[in-house]
Amino acid sequence: MDSAGNRSAVIPSAPRPLWQRAAMTIGGFAVVLYVLEAFDTIARDNPLDQWGIEPRTLDGLWGILFAPVLHFGWGHLLANTVPFLILGFLVLMSGIGRGLAATGIIWVIGGVGTWLTGGVGAHAGASVLIFGWLTFLLVQGIFTRSFGQIVLGVVVLFVYGGMLWGVLPGQYGISWQGHLFGAIGGVAAAWVLSADTRRKGDSASPTIGSIGTTRPLR
Repeated sequence: MDSAGNRSAVIPSAPRPLWQRAAMTIGGFAVVLYVLEAFDTIARDNPLDQWGIEPRTLDGLWGILFAPVLHFGWGHLLANTVPFLILGFLVLMSGIGRGLAATGIIWVIGGVGTWLTGGVGAHAGASVLIFGWLTFLLVQGIFTRSFGQIVLGVVVLFVYGGMLWGVLPGQYGISWQGHLFGAIGGVAAAWVLSADTRRKGDSASPTIGSIGTTRPLR
């Protein structure tokens, strides 16, 4: 042990910037999707596909938990990857805790809605989260009365607004119910997580380092 006069000071390391933590979180999430799809490809008869949501069946309830991380082939996963990374990152930039809470709300509402209303067959894919993140980003600035978040929402609408047509019945084999209820979940998440701001009538001024931040999630 060092003597009293020769003790070395321990300087705590600075926390990573929010953008780094957001990038690492969504990047790690994406890696999980690819690992699961790789396993499903290698294994015989794509065993993970059966864990999607089977509407209005007891066994299909398990799909609410697993469906957002499963995909029906590499084409399905690759089509979801870019919006998954971009929109997921932007949601997490509102705060890691807030972003994860929003994701949880979207996950549950999207899954339950799909289970109640979906068509025959298994429903799976991260698009339920993507549509939820999209609507979360579009409306959170309205609920929090934050100028920065409203601007972000306008930019997101300009880039990804065309996706919203996916909530309507259309192409065969596309789970529009998952898209619709994921989008509803995003609006619900934005409403729930802005409750403190709406109650106090506050609006926060966003900073460059924390796009869309109003206050830490309690």
